[in-house]
Amino acid sequence: MLSKSGLVVLSLASACMAWPWGRAGKWSDRQRTTCHGHEALLNYTTVTGFFLQDDPSTNPSGFDYTTTNYGLINQSYPTDAEFDPTGARTLWERFEYYVNSLNQAADKNTQYKVLLFGRHGEGYHNAAESAFGTPAWNCYWGPLDGNGTVTWRDAALTQAGIDQTTKAFDFWTRQLSDAVKMPAPQSYYSSPLRRCWQTAQLSFAGLRLPADRPFVPVIKEFFREGISMRTCDERNNKTWIHEQVPNFLFEDGFTELDELWRGYEAETDEAQVKRTKAVLDDVFAHDDATWISITAHSGAISKHLQVLGHRAFRLGTGQAIPVLVKAQNLRKVDTPTSTIESWWSEPTCANGPPITSIGGTGCICSTGSATATFSASASAVATESSSVTVTDGSVITPAPTTSVV
Repeated sequence: MLSKSGLVVLSLASACMAWPWGRAGKWSDRQRTTCHGHEALLNYTTVTGFFLQDDPSTNPSGFDYTTTNYGLINQSYPTDAEFDPTGARTLWERFEYYVNSLNQAADKNTQYKVLLFGRHGEGYHNAAESAFGTPAWNCYWGPLDGNGTVTWRDAALTQAGIDQTTKAFDFWTRQLSDAVKMPAPQSYYSSPLRRCWQTAQLSFAGLRLPADRPFVPVIKEFFREGISMRTCDERNNKTWIHEQVPNFLFEDGFTELDELWRGYEAETDEAQVKRTKAVLDDVFAHDDATWISITAHSGAISKHLQVLGHRAFRLGTGQAIPVLVKAQNLRKVDTPTSTIESWWSEPTCANGPPITSIGGTGCICSTGSATATFSASASAVATESSSVTVTDGSVITPAPTTSVV
């Protein structure tokens, strides 16, 4: 859960029937920033016990949402007696009714939303990192546009990534069928990076969606991945993106050029958490949808789970995780705050892949200098030169390196 950095919050909720049936409500900018004359704070918690992914006993490694009914746990709900007395409803229908009941019974300062986070399919940058090894990728290859045969700046999906979106499309086709009746998203959002809007387009466009829940995705800048010096984290310009996916909308204020990626500095973890909280606040304040699809990145989704108070659950490419979120608009009591550093210099090896990588020290470049720190064990193993064939038959062949595992 996102640390409140010493902030004390006081609930000023008043009991009332707050939101229309099927909607989670939204707060105006004034409600979101002021509460009874005081500064307000949106606070998030994950409501656990409904999905396998929030169960501490579930192993994230190899978990597949498409074979587990999105992870929804088969159980009864307090509202079953009134909604499904004969046991004829599907599990998803009963869960949807329960969530709607939570919102209708909530006070005006509380919302419940189901966020459906999906990680993009495999991109060329993912294939390159697998081929080169993470140390060589981070220190040398990642900041380049490509290796001469493959480009990974604002990386596109590989064929494997496209196959993962086909799997997602087929999954959603089953979920929306009369046999399952999972609610379709009411709103769709995407990171501005190509691998995400590609994934969203291929996963959802063409589905037989309810007329009142069309696929009209919105690109939001702050759903992007943590901003590193690597070129896969730089987006294309707005005009080009619109030409590729003209059915996508852009949030207000979306700039023509990428004004966040710098190429010489990386975003700190603290800054990414702050950015994550800001985009969640924006969605909860302006979108009254209950069911929301967000197509983003592994690191970005991890930060969202942190802010939402969810257990760590790292996703593989093409995987997804649902979260039932309780949001409260609370009064913030002033306490001392700390200043965070937003950017840091992320050194790289300029002349070639690193010779080795040492846990707690970083990459050792060919000059013998240690330039970047990575989290890894202290044992080094030799990595043989290997190649990976990706989408269009191009081959990524790394130079032999020694890396830490």
